[in-house]
Amino acid sequence: MSAFEIGLYSFPALMVLIFLRVPIGLAMFIVGLVGLSIVTGSSKMALIRLKSETYSNYSSYSLSIVPMFLLMGYFSTLGGMSSALFKAAEGFLGHRRGGVAMAAIGACAGFGAICGSSLATAATMGRVALPELKQYGYAGGFSTATLAAGGTLGILIPPSVVLVIYAILTEQNIAKLFLAAFIPGVLAALGYVLAISIYVRVHPDAAGTKPPVPMAQRIRALIDVWPVLLVFGLVVGGIYKGWFTPTEGAAVGALGTGLIAWLNGGLTWQTLIESFIATARSTAMVFFIILGAAFYNGFLALTQVPQQMSVYVVSQGFSPMGVLTVILVFYLIFGCLMDSLSMILLTVPIFFPVISELDFGMSAEHVAIWFGILVLIVVEVGLITPPVGMNLFVINTMDQKTPIVETYKAVVYFVATDLLRVAILVMFPAITLFLLPG
Repeated sequence: MSAFEIGLYSFPALMVLIFLRVPIGLAMFIVGLVGLSIVTGSSKMALIRLKSETYSNYSSYSLSIVPMFLLMGYFSTLGGMSSALFKAAEGFLGHRRGGVAMAAIGACAGFGAICGSSLATAATMGRVALPELKQYGYAGGFSTATLAAGGTLGILIPPSVVLVIYAILTEQNIAKLFLAAFIPGVLAALGYVLAISIYVRVHPDAAGTKPPVPMAQRIRALIDVWPVLLVFGLVVGGIYKGWFTPTEGAAVGALGTGLIAWLNGGLTWQTLIESFIATARSTAMVFFIILGAAFYNGFLALTQVPQQMSVYVVSQGFSPMGVLTVILVFYLIFGCLMDSLSMILLTVPIFFPVISELDFGMSAEHVAIWFGILVLIVVEVGLITPPVGMNLFVINTMDQKTPIVETYKAVVYFVATDLLRVAILVMFPAITLFLLPG
C-alpha cells in the first residue's frame, strides 16, 4: 500500500473515532501517530516527530494571542459588559415588535467584539437575555433560537480566536483578516434582525411587547457601554494602525477589560484566580487540538495527499466556483458535527492548497482572506443547523422546559439568512475585501 493510499484511508479512520466520541484532538493525534508509524515503518520516527512537532507548535509567539483573547472574554463578563450591552440595545429596540430579541442580537454582536468565542458568547448572553425574553412573553423556541444564532457573532466579529488560527495555518496577516471579517459580521447581525422581523410577523404570538424606555434612560444605558467601544477600538484599531502586534493587542485588551472589571467591582482576588484557571483550561483544550491537528497534518503532508489533491483538481479543469461551492457544502455539513476550531485545523491544510491553485481573478492574498472568511461563516452556520448544532444545545440547557424541536423550527429563519449571506459573499468578494488597504 502506497503512502498516498494510507493517507486516504486515514480519513474514514478519523471519522470513526470522532463518531465513537473520541475527543477530536486525541482522534487526530492517534491517527497521525499510527499513520506516521506505518508510512515510515518505525514507531521510533513517529515519537521523534512528536518531540519536534510539540516544540515547534507551542513555541510559536503568535499562539500566545489565544489565552489573551480568552481571558479578555472572562474579564468582560466580570465587568458587567454583557449586561450593559443588552440594556443599551433593549432601550432603543425593546418596544418594537420582536425588539427584545433584536436587542439580544445587538448585544451578542457587541460582546463578540471583545470575546472571540461563539460558545462563550451564546452562554454569556443566554444568562443575560433569556430571563428578559421570558418576562416579556417571547416563545421558548424563538428565544433559544435567537440566542443560539446570536452566539455565532462571537467568532464572526473580530477579534476571533479561530481567525488567528487560520492566519497561522495559511501564513496570512491577522490584522487584515480581522478587517475582512468586520463587514460580513455586521451583515450577519443585520440578517438576524431581518429574520426576527419576519418571524414575528409570521408568528405574531411568539413575541410579547415591552413598554418604551424614556430617552434619558436610553442615553444613560448607552453611556454605560463605553468600555466595550474603548476596548474594541483600542485592540482592533491599534492592531490596524500598527501601534502594536496582534499578540500585544490581545494583551492590551485583557489588561483593559481586567481594569474595567476591577473598577466595576467584579474582579476580586477570588474571581481573578477563577478567571486564570478557566482560561488555562480553555487554552489547554485549544492547544491540545492544535497539537493533534499538527501531528495529523504533518502525516498527511508526508503522504502527499493535499498536494496530489490540488494537482488533480486543477488538472481536471473544474470551475473554481464549483470547487469552492463543494468545499463550502462540505463545511456546512461537517460543521454540524464538530466545533469550528477543529474543522479549521483539520481541513484547511487539505483544502487551502486546492483553493490556492485555482484562478478567481484575485491576488493570492485576497483569495486566502476571502476563503478564510467564507469558511468561518459556513462552519458557524453549522453550529445552529439542526439536528446537532452545538449552539442549540448550549442554549437549550439553559431552558430545559423548551423542547429542542421548537428551537429547530425557529432557527430555520436564521439559517436561511446565513445561507443567503454566504451566497452574496461568494458572488461578490469585494464586500469581504472592501476594508483592506490597497
